[in-house]
Amino acid sequence: MEDEIVKFIEFPKIARFARQAVISEKIDGTNGVVFIGKNGEFFIGSRSRWITPADDNYGFAAWAYEHKEELIIGLGAGRHYGEWWGKGIQRAYGLAEKRFSLINCIRWAEIGAELQLIPQADPRIIKSQQYAPVCCHVVPKLWCGQFDKMNIDTIISELQHSGSIASPGFMRPEGVIIFHIAGNVAFKKTIEKDDIPKGRV
Repeated sequence: MEDEIVKFIEFPKIARFARQAVISEKIDGTNGVVFIGKNGEFFIGSRSRWITPADDNYGFAAWAYEHKEELIIGLGAGRHYGEWWGKGIQRAYGLAEKRFSLINCIRWAEIGAELQLIPQADPRIIKSQQYAPVCCHVVPKLWCGQFDKMNIDTIISELQHSGSIASPGFMRPEGVIIFHIAGNVAFKKTIEKDDIPKGRV
C-alpha cells in the first residue's frame, strides 16, 4: 500500500502586536445571537443552542420574533451576536425592561450617534459604521487605539468610579472586553473576581 499523501497545512500569519484595539463595556446578561440567512432564514440562539418563543432563554426569542422584520431589514444577512440583559437577568442594572445590545460596537452605532470609520487590519480598506435597528442597543465603546498603548487598569478604574455606561447610574458594572482587530481575538477583564475561573465564581 502506497504511503498516503499528508496534506500540507501552512503556518498561520501572526498579527502584529502594535495594531488597533477596541475596549467596550462587558455587560452581565446572557448571550444571544440573531441569524439571518441570505434567503431570509431567521434563527435565534442563546450561547449554546437555538431557541424559540416556546423554548426560550429569558424571553429573548419571543422579543426577536416580535421584531423579526425590523431585525432582518436592519441587520441583514449574517450572525449578529449580542447581550440580552436587564430586568430579571443577572445583575439587572436597575432596568425595568430587557434590552438586546449588539456586541460589535466597531460595526454598529445607535441611532443618533456620530458614525465613525471602522479600524481595519489593512489601512487601505475604508469602511464606516452602520446604524443598528431602533429595537437594538450597542455595547458602549470605552476606548480605541493601539493595543500596546492602552492602559487597562485606568479604563477599569474609570468604569468602576463612574459606573456603567450602558445603564447610567448603575454602580456595579461588570468589566470590559478588549478586541485586537488584526489578531481577531477578544479578551475579557472583570472588575470583581477576575482571577477566578467563571465556573468557580
